[in-house]
Amino acid sequence: MFKKILIANRGEIARRIIRSAHLMGVKTVAVYSDADRDAPFVKEAGEAIHIGPPAPAESYLLADRILKVAKQTGAEAVHPGYGFLSENATFAENCAKSDIVFIGPPASSIIDMGDKSASKRLMREAGVPLSPGYEGEDQAGAFLSEQAGIIGYPVMIKASSGGGGKGMRIVHSASDFEAALASCQREAKAAFGDDRVLIEKFIKNPRHVEIQVFADNHGNTIHLFERDCSSQRRHQKVIEEAPAPGLSDKTRTGMHKAAIAAAEAVGYRGAGTVEFLLDPSGGFYFMEMNTRLQVEHPVTEMITGLDLVEWQLRIASGEPLPAQQDEITLTGHAFEARIYAEDPDNDFLPATGDLIRLSFPEASENIRVDAGVEQGGTVSPHYDPMIAKLITWDETREKALERLSSALSKTHIVGLTTNVAFLSRLANVQPFKSAVLDTGLIEREQEALFPSVLPIPDTALILASLVELLGHKPQVPDTDPFSPWGAQDGWRLGGRANRKLRFIEGELEHPVNATYHADGFSLDIGNSHYNVTGKVIDDLVEANIDGHAIKASVIVHGLERHIFVNGAHHQLALFDPLIAAEALEEDTGGLRAPMPGKIIKLFATIGQKVNPGDPLLVLEAMKMEHTIVAPNKGIISSFLAQENDQVNEGDVLVELEIEE
Repeated sequence: MFKKILIANRGEIARRIIRSAHLMGVKTVAVYSDADRDAPFVKEAGEAIHIGPPAPAESYLLADRILKVAKQTGAEAVHPGYGFLSENATFAENCAKSDIVFIGPPASSIIDMGDKSASKRLMREAGVPLSPGYEGEDQAGAFLSEQAGIIGYPVMIKASSGGGGKGMRIVHSASDFEAALASCQREAKAAFGDDRVLIEKFIKNPRHVEIQVFADNHGNTIHLFERDCSSQRRHQKVIEEAPAPGLSDKTRTGMHKAAIAAAEAVGYRGAGTVEFLLDPSGGFYFMEMNTRLQVEHPVTEMITGLDLVEWQLRIASGEPLPAQQDEITLTGHAFEARIYAEDPDNDFLPATGDLIRLSFPEASENIRVDAGVEQGGTVSPHYDPMIAKLITWDETREKALERLSSALSKTHIVGLTTNVAFLSRLANVQPFKSAVLDTGLIEREQEALFPSVLPIPDTALILASLVELLGHKPQVPDTDPFSPWGAQDGWRLGGRANRKLRFIEGELEHPVNATYHADGFSLDIGNSHYNVTGKVIDDLVEANIDGHAIKASVIVHGLERHIFVNGAHHQLALFDPLIAAEALEEDTGGLRAPMPGKIIKLFATIGQKVNPGDPLLVLEAMKMEHTIVAPNKGIISSFLAQENDQVNEGDVLVELEIEE
């Protein structure tokens, strides 16, 4: 076994590798950028070496610098995690040349499976089922358009070197092909340095099922069952589960055998995942192989009781597989929800900022949290906006899903926009609960998953008011306990004290009129009247509202009041007249950048008339393209940013003269 390894990654996966390595008695070396100087993984590693600025191209993708650090620190092997250099064949080759073990498959396997076009040709030869498509070398636009017509619309354009949902477009008609191809090629070039694409038949309403495989250097290849990753938005996974529900024994066995055949066809070694599309009729088709550990590997660990990182280290060190196929057992069911800093109501636009509050349910044999950040940390614009993975396990799918829903309700994040509420809705939408799964589920369930904004409940206003009232009770010297002057119940000559509170929710104002009583308060909200008692201990509020006992968390940050109650997160602001006056200053009237990024294309010109929804420009941020569209009908008066310009969040990009 290795004595010391270097981890060529960051965040959650770096912490995950460190945890297993330390349990095995293996020393660890972390590398970090300026942005990660204070990150948890840096503190947890045995050693940590600075390698450059925040941009991945100047730090985590500098293969030569990372190998130099490995040599300097005496690391015998490098674990690449996922992303960055994990599927870089040149890096794997250079590790071998430097007498450093690459904890992953041979470079030849990465090459064979890293190119989606080449891998499909190999899979056809190995007898692995494939869907109709084109994966050839001719990349001329007219020729690709012709091939799409032969395959038959709808088709999927995919980056040949792609992954993670990047460089993928669904095209429903020939008239949309040219624009979709150009966008796909731009995104593929930016993300992978390779704009080649393949085209395949788009299968309507498929499931995405993947098989976890392992192979050693002694000729053994096995599977660790399957995962269902059908719940996706923009081709990226949201909630994964294992095992895949509702598969027939024939389909399940066929997929397991095909996955092993795929791995053996490329002389695989280590951990890998073979991904399939499963059509409604039960047919399945090879999609791709990820030649690394997957983000969703914890659900496989939960149902098998195995440590997949430990397996990776043992196999890379030359040991045989720790267990044979007939020794692997499956117990229960597991889910993983990916918690991201993003806005589901704004096309899942990534968010950045400080984590003012970050709390999860307590870990147990049923609940696991793999987080890359901690409270007080920052979600940077330079990297993937994942905050954590929330994993639950129980004996049945129904029980495991109940645990997931409960765990999400106990996840409290303040400081930036997250997808926690969206994940809760997804976990509770009926098709998902009933395991009626396919990749179109989220789009089909728009009404349930993206509901209209509902009025804030009085309960949230009462809890926010209680925090203010209990935090502002009159404080007087404790003299005569029977004197009305020493009472702290709001008594005053001529009647009891009243206090008017004003909370702001967007453009709405919510007034609350409070009257102090000896044992609590009476609150008037609109036409409703409530008698309230309670206590506040830190963020925990215990309230009794007209005889109904309730517990909640209310987090105060400046004027913001974050109320977590009944599984929901409500945000209010306490009205401050001085700050409100300052906010009346006029805005520029321009369209602002929703996040830091780079302008890669302008669609419009100065003086052009535009309608609501017309694309104005494309902003590249967090490795994805985001199209900025016109919010109103008007005329473009100026562009304040040009192609290739770097912009910051809040920068004015376009000035638009609105037509009345």
